[in-house]
Amino acid sequence: MTPETLERTVTLATAVARFDELRTRDSLASAAADYAREFAADPAAGPADLGPPPLTAAEALEMLALGEVIARKAAYGRQLGVRSARAAGASWSQVGDAIGVSKQSAWEAHSRWLGDDAVEPADD
Repeated sequence: MTPETLERTVTLATAVARFDELRTRDSLASAAADYAREFAADPAAGPADLGPPPLTAAEALEMLALGEVIARKAAYGRQLGVRSARAAGASWSQVGDAIGVSKQSAWEAHSRWLGDDAVEPADD
């Protein structure tokens, strides 16, 4: 399973849902393993059911690939958001504030997507 394969078959919402499911299970299994190690000397001290089993290698790789898909889809969505904000009249300062960077950084990162619609930040 590669990010390229997944990108064509999942939406951002389904990728996030599956990633969150795997990440939560991984976290719970890790916490359960830590708990089991802590009470290994006295099995009666802890519950018999310690939670979900650890992820398989295939599931861990799926989680990793899903994380990459989410990052790629979010970045593309960000580009579209910048384009929409600029088309609606937002300044580069406002765009930068919305994404947590300076107006210059926003312009440098996103202006090539906008082509002729990208005006240098000094012209805000």
